[in-house]
Amino acid sequence: QVQLVESGGGLVQPEGSLRLSCAASGLIFSIYAMGWYRQAPGKQRELVAGITSGGSTNYADSVKGRFTIYRENAKKTVYLQINSLKPEDTAVYYCNARRLNADYWGQGTQVTVSS
Repeated sequence: QVQLVESGGGLVQPEGSLRLSCAASGLIFSIYAMGWYRQAPGKQRELVAGITSGGSTNYADSVKGRFTIYRENAKKTVYLQINSLKPEDTAVYYCNARRLNADYWGQGTQVTVSS
């Protein structure tokens, strides 16, 4: 049974930082592409950052230079370092694991940016 468990969300002031974690179990983590998505109220879920099994990364234009995705295969964990947070970053952040026809999601972690 595959599980993705996100953690690290919370309430943070503008220009603050957070590190989100996604711990995976039940899959061969190293061969999966991993991604972080977010969904703000009333909006569609969008890709924030992705990292391939080989370590190549991609980012949404809105977060380039502020967000960093990285993975530790030995810990079966993918991280999202978020800096210079803005109110528009407020959303539920979801972890995703994908390979061929397999597509798994975590339950999400809330990030709220407010003064």
